Amino acid sequence: MPILARYRDGSYLSTLGTLRVRVIECEITISTPAGRQTGVYRLATTLLDHHHYPAGELITLYHQRWEIETAYLELKSSILGGRVLRARTPTGVEQEVYALLVVYHLLRTAMADATSTQPDTDPDRASFTIARQAARDQLIQAAGVIADTVIDLIGTIGRHVLANLLPARRLRVCPRIVKRAISKYQARGPVIDRTSYKATLGIDILIPPEALTAPTKT
Repeated sequence: MPILARYRDGSYLSTLGTLRVRVIECEITISTPAGRQTGVYRLATTLLDHHHYPAGELITLYHQRWEIETAYLELKSSILGGRVLRARTPTGVEQEVYALLVVYHLLRTAMADATSTQPDTDPDRASFTIARQAARDQLIQAAGVIADTVIDLIGTIGRHVLANLLPARRLRVCPRIVKRAISKYQARGPVIDRTSYKATLGIDILIPPEALTAPTKT
């Protein structure tokens, strides 16, 4: 990738086709009781301002990309309870999907608003199950249907969430595997390690040799 400018945080400005991007190259080491594994990764982002979005913070944040799987779980298992959509037409299915997404984002907004009132509280500690149960009880009991003139940022849902915060999340890793059909017979092939390990993460931002000759921006 062409290097147009190099930044002091180790990232550099480049292009993907006609799109300007900022590239961060890093070496990530994951250490678990089962051993260590090191890999080199390259992240291209349209967040070009290295002052507001330092390379180290972006790489650390990128590690949480897998949490989208948690959102799918909460939509399918928590809100839907494992049930299928009831609609029988494309329009009806689209309406139900939008309704699910609206409910999900409202609950997540309430959780984020609640945790933001307590400094240094990670939003990951908010329980989606607690928020969903509190919202359901509010609907059934019709409590607080008349809004007060004073805006309550936390609200009833938020108070339940803050009263039942989850423990701080620990870094864990689990190998990505292809799911196999459940069978009472022994599956052929090598034994797959399905253990989830506690891990520590080491990140080193790499500066490519060709970047040393490019102009530096502060």
